[in-house]
Amino acid sequence: QVRLVESGGGSAQPGGSLRLSCAVSGLNFDEEAMSWVRQAPGKALEWLATIYSATGTTHYADSVKGRFTISTDDAKNTLFLQMNSLDPSDTAKYWCTAQEDDGDYADTNEYDYWGQGTQVTVSS
Repeated sequence: QVRLVESGGGSAQPGGSLRLSCAVSGLNFDEEAMSWVRQAPGKALEWLATIYSATGTTHYADSVKGRFTISTDDAKNTLFLQMNSLDPSDTAKYWCTAQEDDGDYADTNEYDYWGQGTQVTVSS
């Protein structure tokens, strides 16, 4: 059974940092494209970042490039999203996802598995 369980969400002040974690079971990281997406209130789903653990290749949306870092701990089957220089516009629900094929990593319709999501709120 495949499970993705996010943690690490919460509140932060503008300019602050949070690290999201996603514990993955039932999947082999080396065979997946792992991504983070978010949805702010009243807005569409937004792809943020993708990592191919087998190669270390990463991709980032322009909105988070230079502020967010995606990484994995393969030994622990855990995906991370380090979020720095947070802004109120980063307030959203965040999900980790897994994609088994070689489709468009930024297309949220291509994802095969999703976690339950974790809320991030950035405010002063």
